[in-house]
Amino acid sequence: MIRSKRDQRIGFAIVIPGFILLGIFVYGFIGWTLAVSFSGWEGILPNWDFMGLKNFISLFHSERFRIDLLNTFFFSILFLGFCVVLGFTLAMLLDKITGGEAIFRNIFLFPLAISFVVTGVVWRWIFNPTVGINALIKNLFGINIAWGWFTETKSFLGFNYALIPVVIAAGWQLTGYVMAMVLAGIRAIPIEVIESASIDGAGEFRKMTDIIIPIIKPVLFASLIILGHISLKIFDLVYTMTGSGTAFVTDFPSMYMFETTFQGHFYAEGSGISIIMLLLVAVVIVPYLYSVLKKEKA
Repeated sequence: MIRSKRDQRIGFAIVIPGFILLGIFVYGFIGWTLAVSFSGWEGILPNWDFMGLKNFISLFHSERFRIDLLNTFFFSILFLGFCVVLGFTLAMLLDKITGGEAIFRNIFLFPLAISFVVTGVVWRWIFNPTVGINALIKNLFGINIAWGWFTETKSFLGFNYALIPVVIAAGWQLTGYVMAMVLAGIRAIPIEVIESASIDGAGEFRKMTDIIIPIIKPVLFASLIILGHISLKIFDLVYTMTGSGTAFVTDFPSMYMFETTFQGHFYAEGSGISIIMLLLVAVVIVPYLYSVLKKEKA
């Protein structure tokens, strides 16, 4: 009994400092940002005059912010689709090969070891309209491609074509993550289940749709949550690769927040953008956490 109480005190002593730091540097700063977003703080000197929802209303009246939200929506859909489809395909292929799996697995996982800044710089050169892919195709095949890639200003139904290179660059870096998650899920499936399906005459496609995908669905769902969280707050890749682009074709709320807060010193408006980004992330994360906690209680 005495030892149990002592262990509890030691456990609390270890955990409490972490909770204090978490409360100050996470939830405390979130509360500070929320307070600033309702203020009239513009400029270096603070202004705590209560402005209500004025900063948020002005944001949604801003054409740039509306473009940013559309860019985030289209980028997230294409980015998630790119990573999940290609990552799942690579995992299925790696599960089937008999030799060299470790080599290919390391090759596909290598981009995860690179920062988004480095990825942005490299892919900026690759998609450069004058010295990148266009020049390579012209030198190899003599075909002159005038496509502007991330400098393209054309759009369709609100989708800016300049987002395509950004999706490819981000997908290249994070497809390996989905591949690793899916491959681990596939390897966790009992071999007897797969063999029984083969004996019953199920082909590869039927095994994939009726057995593999239903079993690894939680893995795919978790991957989508993580990637969705990344897509909603992406900054460094876009900042180094394209910037905001002409007419904000590659602009995102994070870019808008950075320029508004740290370059324009409009702290109230920048804090409002941060709070909206936090809410967007919460829309993705909170339902997932709720479902996980519900399953644990069940």
